[in-house]
Amino acid sequence: MPTTLDAPLNVLITGCSSGFGELAALTFADHGHRVFATMRTPGKSAALNSRPDIAQLALDVCDTASVEAAVGQAITEAGRLHVVVNNAGIELFGAVHLVSDDEVLQQMNTNVLGVVRVARAVVPHLIANGGGSFVNVGSIAGLVGTPYGGIYAASKHAVEAITEAMHFELSHLGIRVCVVEPGQFATNLGDNGLHAAAMAPDSAEAVRRERFRLAQRSLVNGQPANPQQVADAIYRAATARPGKLRHLVGGDAELIAVTKASMSFEDFDVTMRSALDFHD
Repeated sequence: MPTTLDAPLNVLITGCSSGFGELAALTFADHGHRVFATMRTPGKSAALNSRPDIAQLALDVCDTASVEAAVGQAITEAGRLHVVVNNAGIELFGAVHLVSDDEVLQQMNTNVLGVVRVARAVVPHLIANGGGSFVNVGSIAGLVGTPYGGIYAASKHAVEAITEAMHFELSHLGIRVCVVEPGQFATNLGDNGLHAAAMAPDSAEAVRRERFRLAQRSLVNGQPANPQQVADAIYRAATARPGKLRHLVGGDAELIAVTKASMSFEDFDVTMRSALDFHD
């Protein structure tokens, strides 16, 4: 049976102003661990503002100097880090042929290069201190390409590849690397997402994208689940021994992953269109 580390850990989490990051910070702190909750603008989370036991640091994953400064401050204050959670991310909505170079670059800079910048800042420290846990927050979109979310899915596919590579590169040094793959959950990621400027709200593409979004909800009975499930999965991924590389979270994520792995893409296409009642 898996066991969970009980000793107090020093934990740094990115993207904590809301959503999974905010809840993960609260969850680690509630388990008695020392948390450095980072975000571009500290103080944006009322829940974290009410917790003096959680330190808030400014960290922009798109800025190398910002990442290095925040990681350095956390190490100075705590002495060492045991767990790092890469949660910061954005989501771009738009048909692949309609997104601009700048929109693609913004998506990749945050979701992919952000992970790399944090890895560069913390992995040497983890190696020097005998190991730790490095948790990337991915998505079921890292296993499946979704219509009108192709660039976001590409960024999360990249997170999957980076996670696997880091596992092989670092496991012998005592560093556990894993990825958490949520399905649909009730966060404001979608509300705060980027919309391709070339995809006008009244265009045929936008109408079809909205129809697909509503069809997706059928996989969760019309109501995305409580995001605390993802925070709990992040906690388990970081602390459970022995661990595993991938952690699917949510019934829809598990259904999609298992279904796709069990058949050809052509059969998967037919099966998912039928399940979603999404036909052209």
